[in-house]
Amino acid sequence: MVYVLLVIIRRKRHLKELMENIYEVSNILNTGLDRETLSILVNLCEAGVNPEALAVVVKKLRTNNHQKKQQQKQSNTGTSSNHVN
Repeated sequence: MVYVLLVIIRRKRHLKELMENIYEVSNILNTGLDRETLSILVNLCEAGVNPEALAVVVKKLRTNNHQKKQQQKQSNTGTSSNHVN
């Protein structure tokens, strides 16, 4: 029983170190992904999801998010200029 617990503790420690390394590489590559997002993506890959497909989804989500922010910025600029006397 104690051996099993030690194995689990070592595995968790190894996974934590692995995620830290992945996060460091992510920062070097300037991906803009946070630890939580990276963890989700790694878990999806381990579950068998195609990494290239995940990359496409992440890029698409970023593009959509950027477009929405631009639209909000433009609509806020448009409404504020309409209230100028």
